[in-house]
Amino acid sequence: MRKTEALLIGGRSGVGKSSVGLEVAARLRAADVGHAYIEGDTLDAVHPAPDGDPHRSGITERNLAALWANYTDLGCHRLVYTNTASVLGSEEWLFASALRGPRIIRVLLTASDATVEDRLTARELGSELEQQLRRSALMARRLDEHAADDTRRVATDGRRIEDIAADVVAATGWTSLKSPETISRAGRAN
Repeated sequence: MRKTEALLIGGRSGVGKSSVGLEVAARLRAADVGHAYIEGDTLDAVHPAPDGDPHRSGITERNLAALWANYTDLGCHRLVYTNTASVLGSEEWLFASALRGPRIIRVLLTASDATVEDRLTARELGSELEQQLRRSALMARRLDEHAADDTRRVATDGRRIEDIAADVVAATGWTSLKSPETISRAGRAN
């Protein structure tokens, strides 16, 4: 049985985790690299929080383990997972438990306050904008200070999703896809 590998894409609200995660999954499909994609924010979307679990970590673990069991039954051994705090060293227990000790690749997406404010203002159409901006700024500091030591940082300011995703995929070592488009973008970046 092959060892599980988990690509954890973290970052503050408004940094582009979901968009980048979906593009990473698209690139892996194009390269015919087997994987599963899980949006971590959906694993604990329950209100009120379960008794005794105000941070919803127990339900997150159970849901991740259940989904992963289904994917491994299909022969999957690579996971692309997006969630704000996933790159924190304190979150490693979740993946060790639910995925049974995977090789972990951490990528922290970063963006300036101005970029995040623009993105969140466009996205948050309801009453949550001010709260999202405050939480995003607090989490940016926490992630910068407490991301696991092996976390790779990838800036998203002023960059195309495709270019960011190419950097993230390169961090995995899962593919050597060298389409002309990939080669030309890599050449411009250096």
